[in-house]
Amino acid sequence: MKKDIHPPFHKTIVHCACGNEFESFSTVKQIKVEICSQCHPLFTGQQKIVDSRGRVERFRRKYEKIGENSKNNKKNK
Repeated sequence: MKKDIHPPFHKTIVHCACGNEFESFSTVKQIKVEICSQCHPLFTGQQKIVDSRGRVERFRRKYEKIGENSKNNKKNK
């Protein structure tokens, strides 16, 4: 490795939205994350919808309309 071209590497505190904090190593001093191993559904075994910027709700609204239209079309035939 070349000297003096790499950013400084030090201990970092990672803050999760669930309140969990842990130490890691990085080039930044603090990292904020939305999901960690303490609250991720894969590790907890609990189903949890992770909604990023309302995407899940928009998806549901969009396909509710399509579902209602197809039900109405079947009734009218």
